[in-house]
Parts: sequence; C-alpha cells; structure tokens
Amino acid sequence: MKMSDSRDIAADRATVWAALLSPEALKECVPGAQEVTGTPEDGFEAVVVQKVGPVKATFKGSVTLSDMVEPESLTLSGAGKGGTAGHAKGSAAVRLEEIEGGTRLHYDVEASVGGKLAQLGSRIVDGFAKKMADQFFARLETAVVPPVEAPAKTPEEDTAEADGEAPKKGWFRRMLG
Repeated sequence: MKMSDSRDIAADRATVWAALLSPEALKECVPGAQEVTGTPEDGFEAVVVQKVGPVKATFKGSVTLSDMVEPESLTLSGAGKGGTAGHAKGSAAVRLEEIEGGTRLHYDVEASVGGKLAQLGSRIVDGFAKKMADQFFARLETAVVPPVEAPAKTPEEDTAEADGEAPKKGWFRRMLG
C-alpha cells in the first residue's frame, strides 16, 4: 500500500520537527499507543493496541529515523508484530515546508501487512491506514497548536492573566516553553 498527502499545521517548522522527534508527542499522536520509548538517535520502541476490522491486537515494534535533515525532512521506518493477528512494516518519508502562518507537512507512506491482517483485504486495510494517518496528523496539530477558541475562563485564569502569565498553549508547546 502506498499513500501520499500533506497537511498544513499552524506552528513553526522547528516546533513540528521537535514533536516528530519526541517520544511523548508520538505517544499522544499515534492512535492506540500505550507506550513509546527511545530517542531519535537510537530509535523508538512502541506498544500499540489497534482493532482492524474484526482483528484486535497489541503490536510491539520499533521505529528508526534516517535521512534526517533538520528541520526539513526525515524518513521513519518501522516494523511491528501483533502475535496471531500478523505483522506490519513500512516507512514514511516526511518533508516540512515553511508556509505563511505555519508548516506544510508532506508525507509518502509505503506499508505492508501479513498474517490475519492481510486476509482482511486491501480495502479494509487501506481504509484503516488512511484513518490512522489522518488521526495521527490531527493529533500532532492539536499537540503543537493552541486551540483556536479558548473555553470560558475560570476566576483563577482571569487572575493569572491579570498577573501577566502567558495564555495556554497546546500541550507540546507548553512542554517546550
């Protein structure tokens, strides 16, 4: 299966780059991620629980980063095993482009599955992969971009703002700042 797309994110390129290299951000962005550990230099180990059609499995796998050109591009390559459900492997070439108001993230994914997952048929697996990619990048955007509309402020927040504290940001930006 091959898939290409792009997404505009209202955050600077350095912030998006940092999120792609952060195990904490990846855990929040990958749907079903139970654990993500490691470093960009040594690679990441992950445990992800997913349901694809009638097949639910816990996948354990690894992701390595290569061809890194900070903060422009990188390649993520990974493989995971889901026990009797099967296995998956693939890679994603990611390119970050500065645009007015943020960053355009381009990705080209190539993936394959085996075992029971492969028996589900390409229509189900391809649809699932598209949904996973959409969810990942929506969650990445939420992590690095503050919400557009802030909820009504509590009295404590009004007091904090009056005392000169900065407005709330996306969780990843708060972690960086």
